[in-house]
Amino acid sequence: MKALPMSVDQLSAPLTKEQAYALVDAVMERDDLALTASAHENEETGEWFFEATCDSPPDLESFSELARQTLGGAVDFSVSPIDPDFNWVAKSLEGLVPVIAGGFYVYGSHETGPIPGGLTPMRIDAAQAFGTGHHETTTGCLEAIDKVLKRRRPRVLLDVGTGTGVLAIALAKRLRLPVIASDIDPIAVTTTIENAQQNGVGKFIIGIEATGLTNPTIAGNAPYDLIVANILAGPLTALAPAMGRVAGRGATIILSGILQHQARGVINAYQRQGMILIEKLQRKDWTTLILEMR
Repeated sequence: MKALPMSVDQLSAPLTKEQAYALVDAVMERDDLALTASAHENEETGEWFFEATCDSPPDLESFSELARQTLGGAVDFSVSPIDPDFNWVAKSLEGLVPVIAGGFYVYGSHETGPIPGGLTPMRIDAAQAFGTGHHETTTGCLEAIDKVLKRRRPRVLLDVGTGTGVLAIALAKRLRLPVIASDIDPIAVTTTIENAQQNGVGKFIIGIEATGLTNPTIAGNAPYDLIVANILAGPLTALAPAMGRVAGRGATIILSGILQHQARGVINAYQRQGMILIEKLQRKDWTTLILEMR
């Protein structure tokens, strides 16, 4: 999640669950409409909402036209301003309970309880980057990492779209080996390095600002034994050929950020690169894929 510009608005609309996710997909395929887009359920009422964070003022005409094309009808959007000086990320995470997934214990500095024995602890606080361990895509990846490490010990490791570094730190803690952690957002790279140092694995994390996999450090350290990428279905599909080039024979590839209805398209893209599906983990509406290069 990037730092917010000086004037930002939140655009929202009540929709069905399927409509909300479809509109999120359509908005995120463009780079000119929104900074972020998401679908949320009000757990008290069961009502679903589409939400987007936009530069102020949002392009309501383009949003309305895209909604008509995607959903086949008009959508009544509401717009409200966001205070750019308020840390909405930190506020939204206050009081969140620790997460246990794949033998990892992910907690924030506000958590004062004892760390349970037998788990690998990671302290990840709210930051201007995506990934605190609470989302189903992250827990799915942590469980997938745990499954993979129980049957093999990869040595050359890459985390694509690292966010706050949760997955890279998890790998470094378990394997005590270098992990290249890349992201297109410099804030994410800085956050990852800081979190790695805070978790005692700073010397293992190589933070790189990079778009795709053509960065000299990423390309120069290939082939990789294990690649993790928790981003979105569209970018994952686009990255499939590059992943095929940097993945070693027998490599494991863990992919997430994929809605259930998008999984087949992602799997097909990676199968064309010589990878086969080993396991599919589903958490609510999200899918995590474990693939292997054959």
